[in-house]
Amino acid sequence: QVLLAESGGGLVQAGGSLRLSCVASGRAFSRYAMGWFRQAPGKEREFVAAIFWSGGSTYYADSVKGRFTISGDNAKNTVYLQMNSLKPEDTAVYYCASRDYSGNYAAVSQYAYWGQGTQVTVSS
Repeated sequence: QVLLAESGGGLVQAGGSLRLSCVASGRAFSRYAMGWFRQAPGKEREFVAAIFWSGGSTYYADSVKGRFTISGDNAKNTVYLQMNSLKPEDTAVYYCASRDYSGNYAAVSQYAYWGQGTQVTVSS
């Protein structure tokens, strides 16, 4: 079983920054790619960013492009999400997820493993 644990959420004022971390543990797995998703109250879970370990390609939702940066540290089995210029509409529970094959990097259904989530609240 793969375990993912997020940390780094909290309360921040608009315009501020936060860095989320996600540590993977458990059985060995290919970790083809890892992603960050978020879910606001009453809304569906949505894609935020993804990183593919082979080659290091990264992808972002249009709503966060230029403000968020995803990165990873293979040696530490950790993926990060640096969030700058935060807006109230970024308020959500943020989840990291792992997938073992290629496909649509933004599709929730294609990620097999999920963390428990960390709350990010941006005040205006």
